[in-house]
Amino acid sequence: MGAIAKRKTSLTLDAEALDHAKELGINVSAVAETALQQAVSEARQKQWLEDNADAFQAQSEWHEANGHPLADIMTSPAGATWKR
Repeated sequence: MGAIAKRKTSLTLDAEALDHAKELGINVSAVAETALQQAVSEARQKQWLEDNADAFQAQSEWHEANGHPLADIMTSPAGATWKR
């Protein structure tokens, strides 16, 4: 597997929090990278949901008008296996 490209950047952080992190041996770069990855993931998920909202609404309307295509299977004795 290839190495992940890294890029230097400059951050402005609360001085007291940074001092405490240094005292505790916390890797600020690693924490910032993890937080950034999480924020990007959440923003992508939110954007995807917004981009596809019309399709979700259309599917919901179709199900209301026509019922769920697998309703018979889901309500059969084995239907509980669909909820795992």
